[in-house]
Amino acid sequence: MSTVMVTQEKGPGCLIQVVWFALVGWWLGQLWIAAAWACFLSVIGIPFGVMLLNKLPQVIALRGTPTPIAITTVDGVTFVTTGSAPQLGCLLRAVYFVFIGWWFSALWMELAYLLCLSIIGLPLGFWMFDRTPAIVSLRQG
Repeated sequence: MSTVMVTQEKGPGCLIQVVWFALVGWWLGQLWIAAAWACFLSVIGIPFGVMLLNKLPQVIALRGTPTPIAITTVDGVTFVTTGSAPQLGCLLRAVYFVFIGWWFSALWMELAYLLCLSIIGLPLGFWMFDRTPAIVSLRQG
């Protein structure tokens, strides 16, 4: 049995992403982050705030969510499955969020935002925004 994991990127090309960021993403992203942090002020709003931060790459630069594709061969038969990567336990993710994720994600996103304001730092800033869901709540793929 052998398994190969491939990710399929969705979303527009690099030029469209840069134009979106220059015209809309830079200001809408800051409003989006502020709305997410406002949700964190109440226990009821925390899940919605995490969801907002998980969507941040799409808001900032129209970054698509990669779709993992698993190709498995068993006894000469090939199976192709799609779906998200297995997640860590809910309790572990909740503890991580309470002690680390909420404050570290704020620093992470602001640094990414500052990097995006320069042309040289734009690729690294976009990469950091793509990793925001993992920083907030250890979300896998």
